[in-house]
Amino acid sequence: MKVVSLTAHDVRFPTSRELDGSDAMNPDPDYSAAYVVLHTDEGMEGHGFCFTIGRGNEVCVAAIEAYAPLVEGTDLDLGDLGGFARRLLHDSQLRWLGPEKGAVHMAAAAIINAAFDLAGKIAGKPVWRLLAEMTPEQIVDLADWRYLTDALTPDRALDLLREAVPGRAARTADLLERGYPAYTTTPGWLGYTDDKLGRLAREAVADGFTQIKLKVGADLDDDVRRLRLAREAVGPDVRIAVDANQRWDVAPAIEWMEALKPFDPYWIEEPTSPDDVLGHAAIRRGVSPVKVATGEHIANRVIVKQMLQAEALDVLQIDACRVAGVTENVAILLLAAAFGVPVCPHAGGVGLCEAVQHLSMFDYVAVSGSTENRVIEYVDHLHEHFEDPVRMSRGHYSAPAAPGMSTQMKAASLAAYAHPHGEVWRS
Repeated sequence: MKVVSLTAHDVRFPTSRELDGSDAMNPDPDYSAAYVVLHTDEGMEGHGFCFTIGRGNEVCVAAIEAYAPLVEGTDLDLGDLGGFARRLLHDSQLRWLGPEKGAVHMAAAAIINAAFDLAGKIAGKPVWRLLAEMTPEQIVDLADWRYLTDALTPDRALDLLREAVPGRAARTADLLERGYPAYTTTPGWLGYTDDKLGRLAREAVADGFTQIKLKVGADLDDDVRRLRLAREAVGPDVRIAVDANQRWDVAPAIEWMEALKPFDPYWIEEPTSPDDVLGHAAIRRGVSPVKVATGEHIANRVIVKQMLQAEALDVLQIDACRVAGVTENVAILLLAAAFGVPVCPHAGGVGLCEAVQHLSMFDYVAVSGSTENRVIEYVDHLHEHFEDPVRMSRGHYSAPAAPGMSTQMKAASLAAYAHPHGEVWRS
């Protein structure tokens, strides 16, 4: 199948108007997508995107367009998507802009995810099932093993995957019946009033969620008050995670969490710079038994490897669009399984719930074989703009059935929210 053209779109949603997505580091985000469509000579399309929060989305769009000469006019071998991804990521001139990080890496993620969306549509399967039905050898071939073999070799990864094969059918049946467990950040945005926080927290419990998350890190007195309100709203048995969005240095992180411990926080997310491996390790030692979670801003599989080697985290949070899409996330899921660390994906942003659910479901069926202490983040924003939006039931993600990666936006939404000339932005 030949890719005849690649089109990129700058799509932005004015979520800053209601402070949806607001936190201590990002007070006024406009959820945005640098969106790409791969058009084939057979009339099929693959849709993908990377996520930003407004200004700078045009940088990712330009980076996607910079990859066009490597994609347009090429034959796409849907049986070798690992090779397709490596060809993009190993291009010496574009790689120089990272390497393997930043806007150029996120742009590659959008294109790679679009290729998997296309592969799922052609196979007539959702991407989670497309991946979960691959042989162990095919899964290992998706990953780029450069820089990883001191921690995990392809042969060891094959062993892990082969061990999981006998239970695949039973786990698939369980997933289709029960879904995948979720937690919700919807009550916890920093810009919300106390009344709204309490109301949304109670609604979350009524909807079947057993974990919620609150943003923290702007003002300690405010955080103490908000944690108290949240704990009163949900009771003692519901987990409350907190998220500092990289706000602190090491010592302030430990001190701040000490003040919040009376409210039994389950984890502290992104307490410091996502690049600070040793800082995370120090914080983990200092805040125990509170867990440390991080990953949504980790640039690539190499930093993930070091986080795991340094015992710097308790919970790994993959992002479907920050690293190089499906293929690099497969490598990261294999690393996490090898180190016995649960994966709880980041999904706070437009389309991220839709995309990342496929990765967690694949992980459950074919890699880790477990949902214990694993939850996918859920936020109740902007799902109506997608052709195959997430479906929630009793605090669980229902397994997608439609072919593809659930990443295709409605044409009307693409037009209305195009920046700066779409109807929403003109008005």
